[in-house]
Amino acid sequence: MKTPLNKLHITKTEINQLPMRRYEGPIHLIRTPEEADSAAKKLQKEKLLGFDTETRPAFRVGESYQPSLLQLASKEEVFLFQLKKTGLTKKMLKILSDKKIIKVGVAIRNDLKELREMADFTPGGFVELADCAKRAQIKNLGLRGMAALLLGFRISKKEQVSNWACREMTPSQITYAATDAWLGREIHLHMNNLGLIIQTLEAG
Repeated sequence: MKTPLNKLHITKTEINQLPMRRYEGPIHLIRTPEEADSAAKKLQKEKLLGFDTETRPAFRVGESYQPSLLQLASKEEVFLFQLKKTGLTKKMLKILSDKKIIKVGVAIRNDLKELREMADFTPGGFVELADCAKRAQIKNLGLRGMAALLLGFRISKKEQVSNWACREMTPSQITYAATDAWLGREIHLHMNNLGLIIQTLEAG
């Protein structure tokens, strides 16, 4: 496949030389089922959402945790659902199942697997950005690498292995989580503008 990109790979050294960016728009921290349903009602009107989850890191063999945070980014704002407090409500599951609402992110198959262990639903409308990148012969398949290559800036990853299960998130965690979801949406839009092939995952 011929790609419109002049460059298909960016090194860590090159990434570290780029300017740093983060999401700077409105962020809503959702802490109750009622707040979750209210947010879901707003999100039902969207056609494209950035998607991500955060899970408490496991450092021992056999240790695992359920997702602590679900992030959904619209054009104007980002919603962070603290899943221990909200659960996955029916209205939230409707968003995750709706094929008409495209939800985009990186390494989302495992995210969806873990969410489906929390509640029974059939994912719909999800796009794996790494799959799109592979079809374009892009070598950087992580969120940070794609952001650098396609958008020309780098993001901080310092909160990646922080404790996402804590009751009170730090401002740094909130910004990090919002940035990841927002960035997925921005990368998707850029890929779409370049004419790269965008395909949704099959349900199941």
